[in-house]
Amino acid sequence: MIHTKKKAPANGAGITGPLRRRGIAPAGLLAAVLIGCGGLAQAQTPAAPVAEPVAAPAVAARPASPQPSETYRLRPKDVVHVMVFEEDDLNTTGRIDNDGNIFFPMLGQATIGGQTVQQATATMESLLHKYLVHPQVSIEIVSYAKEHFTILGQVNKPGIFDFPDEGSLNLLEALGMAGGYTKIANASKITIKRYTSGTETLIKVDGKKLMNPRYAAMPVFQVQPGDTINVGEAVF
Repeated sequence: MIHTKKKAPANGAGITGPLRRRGIAPAGLLAAVLIGCGGLAQAQTPAAPVAEPVAAPAVAARPASPQPSETYRLRPKDVVHVMVFEEDDLNTTGRIDNDGNIFFPMLGQATIGGQTVQQATATMESLLHKYLVHPQVSIEIVSYAKEHFTILGQVNKPGIFDFPDEGSLNLLEALGMAGGYTKIANASKITIKRYTSGTETLIKVDGKKLMNPRYAAMPVFQVQPGDTINVGEAVF
């Protein structure tokens, strides 16, 4: 008996199972697989990172200068900002000249040097009262004039030092800025050279008394800009 080998129909009619049920012909099988793989690859491709918005750099605010004590008196080369309430065109920043004057709109020269901030405020309000009904003025110190003092002799760090902005410095604070006494210092022998209106004055201070509780009631010597302090040496 002769057996004849049957060929599978070219159109896939003899194929059974899921491919036939889904209606996918063998001819399109490879294409379907390739399409499926492409879709899978596309699904697995990570999305492009979204760029984060870049914030604009913050503008650093100008640090405010420390405001002085109530007893501080304005001096030449101090820079002040004068504000007049509801009169923005009059607001002015200026440097006090050697005569204690500041240029101010409408007034020209206004003398405020040697006055406390409170006194200078009252002065400006009085001057502006000629032109405004109820002027309200405020004054802020923008920067202080740089003043110096010198300390020499038996201290650990002799030299020239900047005077504090608030304008107040006693002898003990000055000695501290200079690193204190050396081992051979004579604290009871301190001299201060000071010029006042062109005249030299020599002041002697006993530093030991400043540290002695028995003299606690004694006021501590106040240093002034331009002073030259000299700490003497102990004799053995």
